[in-house]
Amino acid sequence: MAAATRIRQLPAGLANQIAAGEVVERPASAVKELIENALDAGATRIAVAIEFGGKRLIRVEDDGEGMAPADAVLAVERHATSKIRTPDDLAAISTLGFRGEALPSIASVSHFRLRTRARGEGSGTEVRVDGGGEPAVTETGAPEGTLVEVRDLFYNVPARRKFLKSDGAETTHISRAMTQMALGYVGVGFLLKSGNRTLINCPPASDFAERFFQIYGDRPDLVPVRKQAGGIRLTGLAAALAEDGSTRGPQHFWVNRRAVKDKTILHAVNEGYRRATMKPRSPEVHLFIELPPDRVDVNVHPAKAEVRFLEQSLVHEVVRRGMREALGEDAAPTLSIEPPGSPGRPAPEPRDRSIPGIVSTLGAGGGWKPAAGGARGPGGASVAHDREDATSGAPGGRRQDAGETPAAPPAAGWTPSGMETGGAETAPLIPLGQFRDTFIVAVDNDGVVLIDQHVAHERILYEQVKERLTSGRLESQRLLEPLLIDLPPGARDALAAHAADLDRLGFEIEAFGGDSVRVAAIPALFDRAACEATVRALANDLEGFERGANVEDAISRIAATTACHASIKAHDPLTREKMTWLLQELHRTSYSTVCPHGRPVLLRIPRQEIERRFERI
Repeated sequence: MAAATRIRQLPAGLANQIAAGEVVERPASAVKELIENALDAGATRIAVAIEFGGKRLIRVEDDGEGMAPADAVLAVERHATSKIRTPDDLAAISTLGFRGEALPSIASVSHFRLRTRARGEGSGTEVRVDGGGEPAVTETGAPEGTLVEVRDLFYNVPARRKFLKSDGAETTHISRAMTQMALGYVGVGFLLKSGNRTLINCPPASDFAERFFQIYGDRPDLVPVRKQAGGIRLTGLAAALAEDGSTRGPQHFWVNRRAVKDKTILHAVNEGYRRATMKPRSPEVHLFIELPPDRVDVNVHPAKAEVRFLEQSLVHEVVRRGMREALGEDAAPTLSIEPPGSPGRPAPEPRDRSIPGIVSTLGAGGGWKPAAGGARGPGGASVAHDREDATSGAPGGRRQDAGETPAAPPAAGWTPSGMETGGAETAPLIPLGQFRDTFIVAVDNDGVVLIDQHVAHERILYEQVKERLTSGRLESQRLLEPLLIDLPPGARDALAAHAADLDRLGFEIEAFGGDSVRVAAIPALFDRAACEATVRALANDLEGFERGANVEDAISRIAATTACHASIKAHDPLTREKMTWLLQELHRTSYSTVCPHGRPVLLRIPRQEIERRFERI
């Protein structure tokens, strides 16, 4: 007698519920799928209503093209879609939806109602499905477009429902998902209501700048990002370097207007910031990437939240370069360590460099806190859960790489546009004097600026050191009498582990028995008085630093510490000539708004603020 089979085919209803868990993770997933269907249908207005975080009710209504009765019935059948026809269509998907899984997945785990009327039709169609059962179809009166109502999501899948968060947390997820949709499709009006509260109200906008203002208000702490190379176009906004507030913020990425989560893009963004500052941060960014659809695969994740690039390294490089240029990588500084007036160092000759200077890098509003709460656009609602109130500079300029395709104007209707405010050469700051021998007080036509002289010089030296290292090593000077320094074991081991990196920067440090190390040579930019303090600081900074870390990370860390200890100090009196030199060098320096450790270089008080305080406005 044959043994009974242990493998059994699951009932269709249970299989559909399992599949639904991949597509519909939470109420926000259902909202996202329904909005994507509305956008693919050509909707210009989308209204979403939820109750209890979407657990009790999700209602999505649009004014799209609607569906004929036969299409409405097919829409709730699994793998029924109007988006693709053949396997070749998967190679270049240009719509948000394409699998035909969203509606049947949602219908299998809820009490589902679809009401739709195609344009030009005299009546509409209503389809009801309860928990994946047989659809009930009736003719009904309806406006043109589609309404989808989802009640009691996961009512028949208690294992999934019990893992949902609180009503407030689920509402926040829905709001964030809709915010991304609204930013990606600026020509479409979006409305989100939770019970009697209006959370998002964004009328159709003319461009990205208007839509961004509707949601976030005035944000002078963001800089524009624009880059085009290799058939890839990058546009958007990113947190400026010199900010007083949180180093964390929302991170939104779109690929061909599809909101995605992508490790390649995120890594490139972090690389752009890491070159400017070692300060840990998760910066606010809103980035759009456009490329031909056949160069990106969107069919790699059940919820379509991830993509795979055909040329992953090229995408990474375009984003990395775009971020660096947006954050202020404008100049290639030449090495001139000592201020004019130092022994053996003449004043530098004027250099003609058509790059944005410190003023255009910061903009008129840089470093001054906006009014509390920010502004709201006409009919727009500020999204509180994503708002990070940071204050820093406005956009700076960029330079075009040799052989690079000039950036094309953004596509009308959705691409970030009207955001560029920098890029033109401006007059350098004029120093007036020092405050407490620590801050340089300077002016220009746009306001008054306070510059931290130590932090500014540290930034200048750091960039010059890094520039010189690209061609080899820093100049070194041997000490007439080697310096012996006692250090704890961990600090000695840290210096020994990075001996090669230290050698590139001009240090010659070796163990000398017992607790001592012997310093035989130091960088030429140092004097002996600063040597011991710098070596101790390097040892402390490198102690515990991951030995297997990227070599460039170690070099950057050593270069930053070296620049810090070689730079002008607080409470150092400066002549007018040296202050002028410092501001001119800062004018030419990349990432001139922060030091390598993330401290702000300057604070700007804009002319408008001064006039307001004196009641001249």
